[in-house]
Amino acid sequence: MTPAPKRSLLDELRAKSEAVRSQDAAAHRPIEKLRQQIDGCLWRTFRWLEEAVGHLDVIRPTVARAFRLPDVLTLDRPQFDGGFVSFRRRGLGVQEEIDQVELFYRLTGTEPFVLRVPPGAAAFIAERLRTSTMPYELDTEQDDRKVARFSVFRIQPSIAATIRFAADYAAHAVEVTLSNVDRFESVRLQFRPEAMDETALEDLVRFMLGESNGFLHRAPLALIRPSTSSGRTDAQ
Repeated sequence: MTPAPKRSLLDELRAKSEAVRSQDAAAHRPIEKLRQQIDGCLWRTFRWLEEAVGHLDVIRPTVARAFRLPDVLTLDRPQFDGGFVSFRRRGLGVQEEIDQVELFYRLTGTEPFVLRVPPGAAAFIAERLRTSTMPYELDTEQDDRKVARFSVFRIQPSIAATIRFAADYAAHAVEVTLSNVDRFESVRLQFRPEAMDETALEDLVRFMLGESNGFLHRAPLALIRPSTSSGRTDAQ
């Protein structure tokens, strides 16, 4: 019997490397499937919200909420005053994935607020307004002797709200951060991608419009903190 030809060193190395590649590919297959699930979830979220916001831009509904800055002001039942949706990708080429989707929109009232406060209270009021995103101007009202009697705030009834959907591929989750949506605070929720379906997005829009708080009960609460966005100060 003729002995089988001896395998060369390259043949042995080739066989071993192919076996390792097969094992690695099998191990990465479930991870890749999870990443695709998150990416697909964010794409669907972007497309659905883009259409929904387009309709809201036309309708410009009244939002059934009151936004309160305690001891300062309350903006009651503002109007949806336009918005847009954007997304950001990461990665290169065929591996490119969505990193986050963001919805930006504005709520406005009908009349500016005018506050006349003692000069010593101006710093407190200014700090509260900075956390609200409401633009304002600050002037000083003097008496006949040029003594400052009041600090006068002229505040535009305009709130910048954002909703951010951020992919957490490591945790296999989508983090949703709502800023100035129902209060002057940021609220963060964590969703499994399969939970961010059309009914969840419908609940989100109802939540934006003040019709229901059901969206807040759909996922674990990760964070509540005061908004850190700054209102523009034209005169200080």
